[in-house]
Amino acid sequence: MTEITDPENTLVMETTKGRVVIAMRPDLAPGHVDHIKKLAREGFYDGIVFHRVIEGFMAQTGCPHGTGTGGSSYPNLKAEFNAEPHVRGTASMARAQNPNSANSQFFICFDDARFLDRQYTVWGKVIEGMENVDKIKRGEPVRDPDKIISMKVAADIAA
Repeated sequence: MTEITDPENTLVMETTKGRVVIAMRPDLAPGHVDHIKKLAREGFYDGIVFHRVIEGFMAQTGCPHGTGTGGSSYPNLKAEFNAEPHVRGTASMARAQNPNSANSQFFICFDDARFLDRQYTVWGKVIEGMENVDKIKRGEPVRDPDKIISMKVAADIAA
């Protein structure tokens, strides 16, 4: 297991394929990191499916409807585009055409997706469990999708 050096900025996601640990980057996207932590602490992501999973590209989750059409009850986020590259393990926000339309949906890259650089907000990177992300069932939409069983901020998990 990976040693968690910054528990306040680390997410522990238990999925139907196993544990995935994401180091969040408040230095890159402070507003997005705060928003995701708030949603995780409220249990928003618990039980949400990976609704759009494209081989060689990414696994997307965070829609409460499981269709890619919804978000949280909070306002959308202002874009925090940054120079961090979209590479294997990158966690980045999904959005609609409007750059300031990210809310609760995010994706994890399976492989390099550098064409997304500076157009989507990178807020973290998988530091453990990428092999479990690789096992997530593919589809657009996914039939009988894998899901997030629970997603917690590491600082909130009892030792």
